[in-house]
Amino acid sequence: MSLFSPGNKRPKYFDAHSHISFPEYDHDRVEVYDRMRMAATHTITVGVDLESSKEAVEMANGYDGVYATIGLHPADNKKEVFDPKDYTELAENIDVVAIGECGLDYYRIDEKDKKEKVRQEKDFRAQIEFALEHDLALMLHVRPKSGTMDAYHDVIKILKEYKTLSGDKLCGNVHFFVGDMEVSKELIELGFTLSFTGVLTFTNDYDDIVKETPLDMILTETDSPYATPVPHRGKRNEPIYVGAVVKRIAELKGLKEKEVAKAVVENVYRVFDIQN
Repeated sequence: MSLFSPGNKRPKYFDAHSHISFPEYDHDRVEVYDRMRMAATHTITVGVDLESSKEAVEMANGYDGVYATIGLHPADNKKEVFDPKDYTELAENIDVVAIGECGLDYYRIDEKDKKEKVRQEKDFRAQIEFALEHDLALMLHVRPKSGTMDAYHDVIKILKEYKTLSGDKLCGNVHFFVGDMEVSKELIELGFTLSFTGVLTFTNDYDDIVKETPLDMILTETDSPYATPVPHRGKRNEPIYVGAVVKRIAELKGLKEKEVAKAVVENVYRVFDIQN
């Protein structure tokens, strides 16, 4: 059954980054999807390693309005090494729209742990090259050490290198953006959208960045089951709560919610080259 009626396939809201293929939804996934359908909400469910990437693709294939990313998170599964051969068949699936979430995560590593940084960079570069080979966008995960922008600076340096070689073919979204103004401008200059979460509803730390970021470079996400927005704090997050993020962005930019919601949908379709 189609999520939306013929001639009205584009949703009202788009949650650009969720994990509804994760075990947290095993007991009520159909109900979560039904709520999405009723709220006219699409989502991209994101893989963090090979097994979860397969599960994301399986879910995307089974549910209208759900898309998938495939890739290796920089810190979630340190035993896996990104091997393009393992992901090639998945990358050819019609519902796969990006590679990732991939990137650099320095949050829990010692500043002197050079081996871990080398490991993460190797997997990140492999996934950038894989995305370019398959004409897919990147879904970036970047988490710096507390009080620094270190991981962002390293990601930007690497992206600039590939941008010089590949031009506009290198594209994607920076999920759960928590960088500063300088970082935001550099990423936008590289052509990457910034994705904001429910964090906007309970802190003012990113208000100025939202205000300064062009609307056509903003995506909204839940990162479900994490980062639940106000007024749903304390509950497991899910894609229908992305409306709270849209509402907050509209407030910060002095725009109507409908205008922001429509722009975000258009941005997601553009960034991830969604055709239907």
